[in-house]
Amino acid sequence: MKLLSYVSLLMWLLASLCMAAEVEEPAEADWQAIQSVIASQLDAFKRDDAAAAFAFASPAIQKMFHTPGEFMQMVRTGYSAVYRPGSVRFLDHFVVSGQVIQALEVVDAEGDVVVAFYIMERQADGTWRIAGCKLEGSSAVSA
Repeated sequence: MKLLSYVSLLMWLLASLCMAAEVEEPAEADWQAIQSVIASQLDAFKRDDAAAAFAFASPAIQKMFHTPGEFMQMVRTGYSAVYRPGSVRFLDHFVVSGQVIQALEVVDAEGDVVVAFYIMERQADGTWRIAGCKLEGSSAVSA
């Protein structure tokens, strides 16, 4: 990614995470569960299963978009790379300012490479949900 993209990402993370509570580094089983949640939501997008996709969103995201249909409309129009990815590869995961982040390399339908940073939130019952996703362009192209 270009330096500007990294700066943009860091500014976004700092702005959105300045009040974040400290969390322990998730265990390997947590990272596997996180990847499963993301993969399951991507699969739901592929099937146009709005209810299933919405179920993987955090309570705050669900409150913001009210219904599975509104959520899917937002994803279709603003997140086409993850709505209909050509391919997906999980990248390194990390914790920043108490926020659990899983990065993905996404090749979109046009062959452009995008990095998707998923913010994950552990629920009271120990499960993980998606609390946000930030897409960043890349100068890479798929082969």
